[in-house]
Amino acid sequence: MSVNIVLGAQWGDEGKGKMTDYLAEEANVVARFQGGNNAGHTVVVGEKEYKLHLIPSGILHDDKLNILGNGVVIDPKALFTEIEYLEELGTKVTPEKLAISDRANVIMPYHKELDRLKEIARGKDNIGTTGKGIGPCYTDKVERSGIRMCDLLHADVLREKLKNNIEIKNKIITNVFDGEALDFEKIYNEYLEFGKRIKPFIKDTSVIIYDAIKEGQNVLFEGAQGTLLDIDYGTYPYVTSSNTTAGGVCNGVGVGPTLIESAVGIAKAYTTRVGKGPFPTELDNEMGEHIRTVGHEYGVTTGRSRRCGWLDIVILKSAVRISGLTSLVITKIDTLAGIDKISVCVGYKLDDKVIDYFPASLEDLAKCEPIYEVLDGWDESVADARTYDDLHPNAKAYVKRIEELTGVKVAIVSVGPKRSQTIRVHKEL
Repeated sequence: MSVNIVLGAQWGDEGKGKMTDYLAEEANVVARFQGGNNAGHTVVVGEKEYKLHLIPSGILHDDKLNILGNGVVIDPKALFTEIEYLEELGTKVTPEKLAISDRANVIMPYHKELDRLKEIARGKDNIGTTGKGIGPCYTDKVERSGIRMCDLLHADVLREKLKNNIEIKNKIITNVFDGEALDFEKIYNEYLEFGKRIKPFIKDTSVIIYDAIKEGQNVLFEGAQGTLLDIDYGTYPYVTSSNTTAGGVCNGVGVGPTLIESAVGIAKAYTTRVGKGPFPTELDNEMGEHIRTVGHEYGVTTGRSRRCGWLDIVILKSAVRISGLTSLVITKIDTLAGIDKISVCVGYKLDDKVIDYFPASLEDLAKCEPIYEVLDGWDESVADARTYDDLHPNAKAYVKRIEELTGVKVAIVSVGPKRSQTIRVHKEL
């Protein structure tokens, strides 16, 4: 039996989709535990490229059960759009391959409208959300006014809950934001139909996952976003609205912590982030542009260009601590080929102190000066490497130094987007 978590160890966009797809080869069940269609995973299989936002990356394997846990917020329209997209590419999505928690909260049209209007109202202080209604949906969940998947199956329950919500949301939309009121009947009928379509997929997924673990099946929990986008431990308020760290798994799928064996952190060989907020190792220069261009650093969901910087060990050590990471996967090491000297941030100077942890205060973080260690780069491409021994000695030294600085083994190195461009360094993962 193997029960593993795969999650982002930086600001997201680390290559979790590819690694989940790769590790799913050995899994029976692949489950998402948080987030929504604000995520973006790119997976390359043969000559085909898949861009996923909501459905777990294990869906590309015909013999895996994929699960959207109760911690995920689900936009039915986005779900069916993604299902149609996958089926056009030849991947069938059936109730035998995909199960959706009956406890998962549903993203409604008023969530997306409030998301949009709030961002406009914030003006220059906007958070930079994807506008997909994720935050407002989680707000209703915590406020206990959310509509859940099980509610879509009961017309009377849906009508009553939706009517109450629409009355309140329309007052906010019209009186606070000067927007246009939403039509109750139109939304009710639309979501009643969604419920009929989605009914075969809706199950008690906590029971399914628990039974699979007890039967000795291999289960893989797939995270979205990354550690520094966690609602508690990220660069608040420039974060997502859920717990992206390992602690989010137990609540997000309904299993106890004693059932989880390992947590794998995915990290790029450098650092990127999208949107606002302090970024200690950011390279706002030609080198940053070089990394962005070579690494194709543009968002899957938004298309926004990513800010790029050197690898930040302080971030990785924080991810190791918070999620109890048992191993690391280093992706996009191929992007660094051709750079003569590569810097690695090993600590921060904050006022007169040297620290190796990530401050909660963004004001303190903005004052942090990175302390760099400089390593020799490598001229040759590593994209054709298929074993660890194939890597340039300096690339192997780079990986080794990451292990030394974080105290965690690097189990896998990725040298490109294809499944074949994945190198096992340590066999135990």
